[in-house]
Amino acid sequence: MDCDALREDQWERIKGFVPGGTKGKRGPRTDNRKFLDALLWMARSGGRWRDLPERLGDYRSVKRRYYRWIEMGVLDEMLMVLAREADLEWLMIDSTIVRAHQHAAGARRSKGGPDAQGLGRSRGGLSTKIHAAGDALGLPVRLIASPGQRNDIAFAHDLVDGFETGAAIADKGYDADHLLEKIAEIGADVVIPPKRNRKHQRPYDADLYKERNIIERFFNKLKQFRRVATRYDKLLANFMGFVKLAAIAIWLR
Repeated sequence: MDCDALREDQWERIKGFVPGGTKGKRGPRTDNRKFLDALLWMARSGGRWRDLPERLGDYRSVKRRYYRWIEMGVLDEMLMVLAREADLEWLMIDSTIVRAHQHAAGARRSKGGPDAQGLGRSRGGLSTKIHAAGDALGLPVRLIASPGQRNDIAFAHDLVDGFETGAAIADKGYDADHLLEKIAEIGADVVIPPKRNRKHQRPYDADLYKERNIIERFFNKLKQFRRVATRYDKLLANFMGFVKLAAIAIWLR
């Protein structure tokens, strides 16, 4: 995929899931493909809305429509449909920290305040954490966001819930009895190294655990999108829209 344009085969794959663009008396009301190209440009470049090139549309119209898509859950639905093609021979879970720009702080209380911001404070400043579940090919199947200081294990159940897989792979930060029981319930092998303080050092498949680098590579691809690598959006939902857009782009490669 180019910096700001979908290939023909990529557009054909997702155009059926894109709302709008209904043909009127004077032709299509909106150019869905150009709109998606505009969002991809925003995600890749990390630029401000007003910096959107004129060839991709009026930035005010693109911005308003993007916010409508967030409210409608369009990108969530698109990612969910693509994830149906996942190779669930095994499932990997992990998280990554995203530093927030100073302009990401200060959302008005009328827009939800701190809960809607999803920002956490630590020594490194304001941050958001992206929790991800990926398939055996390193493609994202579920994404969850939280304030940066939240523990990874707090979202582990939500990441694995509902998936049928042969094995669940994660680092030792996910070594908790309640998660091991959850994984056992779905009939998957546990590939999580035990913590040092465990009295019983249970065995795990060390060779399969080496595959965990695949989800680390996914995070590297995700952060090639500058709007994801640094958070500029005040509201968590708007930031996660770009995260999901980037995940969709990775699926379409």
